[in-house]
Amino acid sequence: MSADPRLLVVDDEPDLRTLYEMTLLREGYTLDSAGTVEDALELLGARRYDAVITDMRLPDGSGLDILRWLEQQGRGERALVITAYGSAENAVEALKAGAYDYLTKPVDLRQFRMVVASALGRAPKSEESAPRAFASAIAAAPVPSSSAGAAATPAPITPRAASAEPRKPAVEKRAPASAEARAAGTSSALDRLVGDSAAMRQVRELIGKVARSMAPVLLHGESGTGKELVARAIHDVSARRPQPFIAVNCGAIPEQLLEAEFFGYRKGAFTGASEDREGFFQASHNGTLFLDEIGDLPLAMQSKLLRALQERSVRPVGAVAEMPVNVRLLSATHKDLAAEVAAGRFRQDLYYRLNVIQIRVPPLRERMEDLTPISTRILERIAADAGVSPVPRLTASAQSTLSRYSFPGNVRELENLLHRALALSSGDSIDLADLGLPDSVLGTDAASGESAFTALDAAPGAGAEAAPDAHLPPELRDGSPLPRDLATYLDEVERRILLRALEHYRNNRTAAGASLGLSLRQMRYRMARLAISIGGDEA
Repeated sequence: MSADPRLLVVDDEPDLRTLYEMTLLREGYTLDSAGTVEDALELLGARRYDAVITDMRLPDGSGLDILRWLEQQGRGERALVITAYGSAENAVEALKAGAYDYLTKPVDLRQFRMVVASALGRAPKSEESAPRAFASAIAAAPVPSSSAGAAATPAPITPRAASAEPRKPAVEKRAPASAEARAAGTSSALDRLVGDSAAMRQVRELIGKVARSMAPVLLHGESGTGKELVARAIHDVSARRPQPFIAVNCGAIPEQLLEAEFFGYRKGAFTGASEDREGFFQASHNGTLFLDEIGDLPLAMQSKLLRALQERSVRPVGAVAEMPVNVRLLSATHKDLAAEVAAGRFRQDLYYRLNVIQIRVPPLRERMEDLTPISTRILERIAADAGVSPVPRLTASAQSTLSRYSFPGNVRELENLLHRALALSSGDSIDLADLGLPDSVLGTDAASGESAFTALDAAPGAGAEAAPDAHLPPELRDGSPLPRDLATYLDEVERRILLRALEHYRNNRTAAGASLGLSLRQMRYRMARLAISIGGDEA
């Protein structure tokens, strides 16, 4: 990009256009301006610009017309759209049309300068960058830095019993990319998204598209599908790659510490605050902030997060003034946030703010054609870490067995299983016996081809001549009366299924939940709601 970037400002109000021009000229930009879509397209046809700043409403069309023209022509200008206050729909539409970012009227000139500078990959001349002393702050933070050390940390982390899957650390920071890494030009996170299934090709295509803008992205998928890896890939292929990537597990931070962890605090703000400390937003300034399990945030924190996203600024605990932040926000959840909104557990306005673009990360059982390349890549990485050579390979029988397993824990469960198998194997190959998977947990029985849960559900002595709907409850069979209270009926059906699963797995909540595709936390929630008091957490 040139040392003297040239911008195109499009607005039909002369006073506002003059205000934008004066602000940008002070920043050292060269400007052209237009008052209509026709004038703007004429200027764009005559030359190229580094960025285009356009109002949404124009006399002969809208800013979307300019965005569509840029897209059709394959132009590289980054577009910033200015919308009326409260017009969230227009902002979402603009971001989906390819806008890099948007601002709402009345425009805050500080934000205006910062967003334009971000689009051009430079810092505003009129503002000093905040220091990035994050490493020492994390060392002083009352949250664990790794799942291995969580047990030895006396911080009041939200209690969770042991589960079949390791808990993620509350926060993880990836340092800015080195010059060598940037010169390599390849994204390690994107390379780690293994698989050539249609679902994964779509995910990779979306990553390339959303990385070009500032639009918030909501990643939805089951636990263990690789949502954080997708978030890292978005960061790695974006212009923010050299800047910090901060990953935060919202469910691992105590509620009373959330505000201080997110926004930082000032010395003396509360007992134990012996020095100023940055929060996650300040630490990810000019970079990407990834909020995992955002559905676990309490309502009070949701409103504070919404304000930070709307104002692009945060106020540390104990501070008087807000400080601007330039952050690309990515979030992820395994919950149905639309249902959470309907139930009153998630703010609707925050949901619309986060769900500008949604990427669904498919579970492993929906892309079993990727199982072999994923297993090969995982084994190569595990063997390299352990210093094992040559890399053990799965035998045909082991691969066949894995292909019949439903993997409720998805890729994370596959990785844990291969870790164990490699440790137990004695040769250059991993056989069926090394996997340690009992027939009872396979998605299909090798001999009969019947699912394990179907076998669990089937009535003793049921023959092949049974009616097609014989396995259904009486209320669902043809000609039977419908239940009078659907909610109560469904609760009872769910209760019976949970009790059967618990009985089958000898009251082990972790194993019973995994067989139904539920995490231990989800299993506990359902048992508490349905007044089921049996079961333990042993793996």
